[in-house]
Amino acid sequence: MVSKRACRRRDDRRSVAASWAGDPIGWMRQGNHNGEGDLMRSIFTQPVRAFEGGATGPSAEDVLCINTIRTLSMDGVQKANSGHPGTPMAMAAPAYALWQNVLSYDPADPLWPNRDRFVLSIGHASMLIYSLIYLAGIRDVKHGTVLDAPSLTLKDLEQFRQLDSRTPGHPEYHHTAGVETTTGPLGQGCGNSVGMAMAEKWLATRFNKPGFPLFDYHVYTFCGDGDMMEGVASEAASVAGHLRLGNLTWIYDSNRISIEGSTDIAFTENVQKRFEGYGWHVLEVKDANDQAAFLAALADAKAETGRPTLIIVHSVIGWGAPHKAGTASAHGEPLGDAEIRGAKKAYGWPEDKSFYVPDGVLEHFQKGLGARGAAASAQWKALYASYARDYPDLAKEVDAILSNRLPEGWDKDIPVYEPSAKGVASRQSSGEVLNAIAPNFPWLIGGSADLSPSTKTNLTFQGAGSFQPPEWNGTYGGRNLHFGVREHAMGSICNGISLAGIRAYCSGFLIFSDYMKPPIRLSALMNQPVVYIFTHDSIGVGEDGPTHQPIEQLVQLRATPGVTLIRPADANEVAEAWRTLIPMTDRPSVLILSRQNLPTVDRTVYAPASGLAKGAYVLGDCDGTPDVILMATGSEVGLVVSAYETLKAEGVKARVVSMPSWDLFEAQPKEYRDSVLPPTVTNRVAVEMASPVGWDRYVGLSGSIIAMHGFGALGPGRRNCSRNSASPSKPSWPKRASRWPRVDSWPGRPPRGAPRPVSVTERGGDRLLAGDNPP
Repeated sequence: MVSKRACRRRDDRRSVAASWAGDPIGWMRQGNHNGEGDLMRSIFTQPVRAFEGGATGPSAEDVLCINTIRTLSMDGVQKANSGHPGTPMAMAAPAYALWQNVLSYDPADPLWPNRDRFVLSIGHASMLIYSLIYLAGIRDVKHGTVLDAPSLTLKDLEQFRQLDSRTPGHPEYHHTAGVETTTGPLGQGCGNSVGMAMAEKWLATRFNKPGFPLFDYHVYTFCGDGDMMEGVASEAASVAGHLRLGNLTWIYDSNRISIEGSTDIAFTENVQKRFEGYGWHVLEVKDANDQAAFLAALADAKAETGRPTLIIVHSVIGWGAPHKAGTASAHGEPLGDAEIRGAKKAYGWPEDKSFYVPDGVLEHFQKGLGARGAAASAQWKALYASYARDYPDLAKEVDAILSNRLPEGWDKDIPVYEPSAKGVASRQSSGEVLNAIAPNFPWLIGGSADLSPSTKTNLTFQGAGSFQPPEWNGTYGGRNLHFGVREHAMGSICNGISLAGIRAYCSGFLIFSDYMKPPIRLSALMNQPVVYIFTHDSIGVGEDGPTHQPIEQLVQLRATPGVTLIRPADANEVAEAWRTLIPMTDRPSVLILSRQNLPTVDRTVYAPASGLAKGAYVLGDCDGTPDVILMATGSEVGLVVSAYETLKAEGVKARVVSMPSWDLFEAQPKEYRDSVLPPTVTNRVAVEMASPVGWDRYVGLSGSIIAMHGFGALGPGRRNCSRNSASPSKPSWPKRASRWPRVDSWPGRPPRGAPRPVSVTERGGDRLLAGDNPP
């Protein structure tokens, strides 16, 4: 039930909207301190530092530019008959003030390395950034080259949300020059911006020298009530406060409206105190239209170098709309022709013109943002030329980072592992390989969600250090990142770091990849080469029980387009996995590793691990055409190798295939795929301690899948695997393998003691499993 206070608050909003609807320009210049500011501030128990506007308001040119942003945004949403007009209308004035007066950004060179970053975490308000990109004259970029053509034209704005448009519903990185990161899922942009700020700190610590401040950019993020509600933004804010990221400013549009209505129905917390608790510098601007107050707050934020800053800006969503301002109707739907005409009339705008850009607006942007950015980027390029003469080796690293090149010799120390029946856990061998690569790859940095002792991702070589502020006995040049128990923010932050050109990795238990689906998906959408390392990959986790035993996670990750997943079978496959994934600079990769030891295959007997690069390869074979093909990934490869040896001893012609990466295998020519899995051989068995979904494409209609259809069980890892017919030490195959060489010839019940594969044809593929014996 909505309280009477909430009802009065909505009535107050309507009366305020009515009071300025007839003269919004005058209202904007004078500032509205006659109820709305007090109304919005009433959610706080104590005042934060508030800024009052001066006597001098915005110029006529400023007002013209601000209203151009508003009307372009309204018209774009209306023409598409889809979108969110209210926030661009509300935040046009702060956005204009930031871009025109503060942002260090060269529209003629949107790839300038030391540019300030602007992140629109409220990605649904995309017409705001598209209008700014067009009006600022940002140039287009193709394949890393700046073109002598605009990123967006007025025609592009008219094609908002249309098929193949350059102005999609939510901003997309690499799709529209001027967009620094893909946003839309609320909170992700906030997390990305923390990563961007961390990247600037790391770059500055490594490369800046006396007289050469190569990297000193600031990160500005527009966020909203939805971002404040999303857990990932809270996680990221906590990280930023701990790290004391004084180069980060979030501008919070507190319009107190969501799709369902007033945020009073679900969001009444004190945001100010929450962020003060995180260690942030918190400021308040009472009226989004007060240019002087907002610019003063930005100056205060830039001067605060020891803490991130949150500027709470109170706005009225749909500002200027005569009937929908301050209501949920202005949030997520077109205003309608009549309401748009009313808003344009209030702005003093031609009511019958759409996508109208008055004379002088484009030129005014060039006199402000354009001229300031051009001068700053030219000065930086001259500085960098001198830097390259004085510090050629460091300049070579900077060039490699900016051009997405790998350092020479990055893989020269990758170890080769000797055969071992006992073997080593793949998480352990991965940690060893990572520590062999990292000293030769200086901008490879990463960490874990408080699990590095378990995921073995801590960089232990001399000088690696921890990324921490000096107050926490660290350095911003440290290469070990500590995310705390914040998996969701960890992924989002790594995306932000990666967007700066630094190679980022993060790690956790595979089961907790569930917390990281959004950032992994966005890594793929943005083609960011973040390395996601997930350990404890199966029911072999054992004692932690089914809550920690991943079953369906491999399916989810494999199903994500643009993600390369590798589940290596032994230490040498781990080494080859790293050798394969590091050169992948256009996609994220997921490395799946075991907790338990895996035998190190004797490569003098079996095929070399370099076959991993093709996704699947013949590990062991027979003379001629095999009668049966056994295939597996990761820890289960050892099981099928044991079965292969048993079959071979009994004279059965068998082949064993290691399939660490389905997507790499699918990328191979058909001739290669058919050579590994000959279509004429239909007796196939696939083994994986996870969901069977997807394996049917490889075993075919008459093959069988030994996998999991339950959540595992509590118990020591080996006993748990044995119960589920997947013991790494003693596979539960029948004593006489000759009894079951043809899986399609088994009667209704398999031989006693055999794992219980279920033919695809028997169950229609919907419950393919077996070997899983519930208690």
